[in-house]
Amino acid sequence: MAISANRLELLQIARSVAYEKNIEEEIVLGAIEEAIQRAARARYGADLDIIAKIDQRSGELTLTRRQTVVATNEDVENPSAQIPVGVAKRIDPSVDVGHVFTEELPLFDFGRVMSLTGKQVITQRVREAERDKQYEEYKDRVGEIVNGLVKRVEYGNVIVDLGRGEGIIRRNDGLPRETLRVGDRVRCYIYDVRREAKGPQIFLSRAHPGFMAKLFAQEVPEVYDGVIEIKAVARDPSSRAKIAVISYDNSIDPVGACVGMRGSRVQAVVSELGGEKIDIIPWSPDNATFIVNALQPAEVAKVVLDEDEGRVEVVVPDDQLSLAIGRRGQNVRLASQLTGWTIDITTEEEDRARREKEASELTDLFMTALEVDEMMGRLLVSEGFESIEDIAYIEIDQLFAIEGFDEDVSVELQTRARDYLEAQATALDNRRKELGVADELLELEGVTLPMAVKLGEGGVKTVEDLAGMVTDDLRGWWDVKNGERVREPGILEDLNLSAEDTDAMIMRARVIMGWVEAPVEEVVEAEADGEDATDQEAEASADGQA
Repeated sequence: MAISANRLELLQIARSVAYEKNIEEEIVLGAIEEAIQRAARARYGADLDIIAKIDQRSGELTLTRRQTVVATNEDVENPSAQIPVGVAKRIDPSVDVGHVFTEELPLFDFGRVMSLTGKQVITQRVREAERDKQYEEYKDRVGEIVNGLVKRVEYGNVIVDLGRGEGIIRRNDGLPRETLRVGDRVRCYIYDVRREAKGPQIFLSRAHPGFMAKLFAQEVPEVYDGVIEIKAVARDPSSRAKIAVISYDNSIDPVGACVGMRGSRVQAVVSELGGEKIDIIPWSPDNATFIVNALQPAEVAKVVLDEDEGRVEVVVPDDQLSLAIGRRGQNVRLASQLTGWTIDITTEEEDRARREKEASELTDLFMTALEVDEMMGRLLVSEGFESIEDIAYIEIDQLFAIEGFDEDVSVELQTRARDYLEAQATALDNRRKELGVADELLELEGVTLPMAVKLGEGGVKTVEDLAGMVTDDLRGWWDVKNGERVREPGILEDLNLSAEDTDAMIMRARVIMGWVEAPVEEVVEAEADGEDATDQEAEASADGQA
């Protein structure tokens, strides 16, 4: 390439490249200018501050050398590009610091090496601009469905030509039983766009739950218009899926609208997904109802929620167990993903046996602790008492209300219950002292006597020991061993503490040790309590003086 090339031809080349790469013409011209600047520095001196400029109308090229005026000789870092103000004033007395002298340099022909270098610079800048353009175009399209052609397949990853960019369907993002070949047209879901050193990476998927939701939006006008909302999607790609929908128009059935006339709408989605079976269920704000719906087609007899743990126990008829679990646990797994709850399934017979065992153990406890016969023990269980504490501290009138109980019997039962609890507390406190658990730990807010004993048995004997714990140490955690999910018990596993209570207890210990500062809320409450106490003391003093 030579500088003497036709000026208009240079502009035409820049326009052609810009049009082909879908980037601005100014970027291409800027890349050419940078290439010429590099060549000029190689020709005239690498330390020179040389600027190349191409007129966008005429195509005329000018090379200019610049020298900037600085205050003193010490400020000169590059003598070829900077000049002290004292020397500059000899050239032009009117100049001051910051003034730029310009000198036009003669044009020259590129040699072979300079031409290759210039070509590399232009190619690199155009490629960078093209990548930036692709990133800006696709970064706001996350969550959309795009069409493309399979360009190549590499180690199970499919490269898709999207027209103005390339996307990749990684091995785990494709449908398991689907084989894509070069030249196949494919629809994909954009779930992530990242700017990386080798260019923008557009990650596509056909297994993403969002892909199914977008397909329904294309096939079901009510979903596209927002009358019906898809609240959740759970997929086992190419096998089965569950989708929860809700209608904001009482006259429209969300399930029926998604299924369509004779299943036409859902069948279009099934065909796109390679025959994947889809269960469409109504979403409900009530967690229990939603979980029951999610386990369809199985029938559910009872649901017991544990909101602290995020777990739910579902009781099903004996003949519905295999249907509720599904083949290889598929049905319950998808229902768990859809609802966000960990689902434990048991049969009515197992539930009945468990409840009978719990009732029997509770009856034995009442018989031993209260020194009553089996009939009275079972009566207390049937009345809903679940612990000795319930009997010891209940209002005496509620004991009177039990058929066959009079005042003497009720008082005697409460007395025996309190005596039992006191004896238990004494035994626990003796055990705590034997274990060496400090009194300061027992006095910590949230720590009970049974808890202190459990902590001592677990090696936690001081406030400092407790401050060094984490929640999982106390509550336990789930681990995977040999491919199976195994429960690792915590020190306080049997006490069923919530995560919030455990975290708060550990945090209080750390505050006492001075490892962290007390939360703002606690400080404010403490100050308020102090102000109340001060006010009360002032009132008492005033009363005394009066």
